[in-house]
Amino acid sequence: MINQNDFTVQYGEQWQQFEAMLDALDRRKPAAAEFPALYRQICHHLALGRDRGYSSHLVARLNRMVLRGHQHLYGVRRDSKSWLLHFLAAGFPAAVRTEAQLILLALALLVIPAIGMGIAIHYAPELVYSMLDPEQVREFEEMYRPDADHVGRRRDRESTGDFLMFGYYIWNNIQVAFQCFASGFLLGVGPIFFLVYNGLLMGAVASHLQHAGYTQTFYSFIIGHGAFELTAIVFAGAAGLRLGLALLSPGRLRRSQALKAAAQKALPVVYGLIGMLVIAAMLEAFWSSSSLIPPGAKLAMGAVYWAGMLTYFFTRGRTHET
Repeated sequence: MINQNDFTVQYGEQWQQFEAMLDALDRRKPAAAEFPALYRQICHHLALGRDRGYSSHLVARLNRMVLRGHQHLYGVRRDSKSWLLHFLAAGFPAAVRTEAQLILLALALLVIPAIGMGIAIHYAPELVYSMLDPEQVREFEEMYRPDADHVGRRRDRESTGDFLMFGYYIWNNIQVAFQCFASGFLLGVGPIFFLVYNGLLMGAVASHLQHAGYTQTFYSFIIGHGAFELTAIVFAGAAGLRLGLALLSPGRLRRSQALKAAAQKALPVVYGLIGMLVIAAMLEAFWSSSSLIPPGAKLAMGAVYWAGMLTYFFTRGRTHET
């Protein structure tokens, strides 16, 4: 790890160049062709500065550049196809990687309780009733019975059209994601609660259905849309944790300023996860729930979705990153 002085010497010229571009954009001059790539590099420098514990003055300077760059890059061009293509190809995965530590924390808050609850119910099946009442347990068993007309749907919704269910899934998914994100205003306690709660619930349902013998039906149902839905929920939780950290540790900024900066930093992630939830709802309504598609095909496509997701977020948008 290089020290702060060497870091400043190594990249100071790029920062001055980027600030000059920002000043030109403020004067309504056209953006330079290399502006998006340089913006992503400044985002990377900001992440390095935070991770390495550089001075608050340097981090604040980089943060101001990132906020100004974000405003020009995403605010002015929001309605253009070029912005959308750039965001999907590079901006979204790059924004996700800048929040890697919080995403790992959010993932742990969701997965560890799920695994713990799953193991507990494996050895003590009656513990499922600590998370679900008997009627809910019965509903889940009916939803994933092998002879269901639509897997994963309650009996009273099996006759509901796929398009109506598509709308219902969008509403439900975005509601959960909104809880994880917006509750970050509660000093970060909200995202922790919702991630842990959903993890416990997920572990309880999965372990109970596995114990009931519905393993193939359940896992073939969730693996496809789960690649998008569960990942988006983790991203929403990380974005909420970002808001909570801004309130708990604003640095030299006022809490209102730190919260605004954190919200702007989280926005690209939020934009992207909403799209992921729409894709998840589409898959859940038209693919995962279909009893006409063999479970093996669902499992195979689910593996493809997960592999594609990991490849996308680990590789896209790395141009000019150091």
